[in-house]
Amino acid sequence: MPKVSIDTTVNLKRPSVKEIWAKIRAAKRACREGKISFVDDVVIASDLLELDLLIDEFLDILPSLLDELRPENYVGSRPPQRSYKPAIKDCELFAFTWYSKSVGCQVYFKFCIKESALFIVSFHKDRAGR
Repeated sequence: MPKVSIDTTVNLKRPSVKEIWAKIRAAKRACREGKISFVDDVVIASDLLELDLLIDEFLDILPSLLDELRPENYVGSRPPQRSYKPAIKDCELFAFTWYSKSVGCQVYFKFCIKESALFIVSFHKDRAGR
C-alpha cells in the first residue's frame, strides 16, 4: 500500500488558483517579449487549420487568448503532468479549455513555461466535449 502523507494531500491540490494565475502571467510576459515556441509546429499548424487560422494569425491573437484565460478554465492534471518531449522534458504542463471569444468556439490550450519562454504544446477545438 502506498504511503500517504500531508505532502501527498497538498500535492493533489496543485496547482492552486494563485499558481495558475502566476503561470498565466508568465505566459503573457513571454508573449510580450516574443519568447514563444511550438513544441511540434506541424501538429499545431494542422490543428490551427481546423480553426481557419495560420500560425501567424494565431500569434497575432495569442495575447487576446491569454487575456481570456482564467483559473477556473484549468482542466489539467492535479498535480500538473510533466512533459516527456525532449525540448521541454520534465516541465509542468498547464491545460485549459474555455469558450474563446477570439476564436468563436470552445478551445483546448496546453502550454508550459521553461526559462521564461512560453512553449505551446496544443491549441485546437476542444475535442472532449466539455
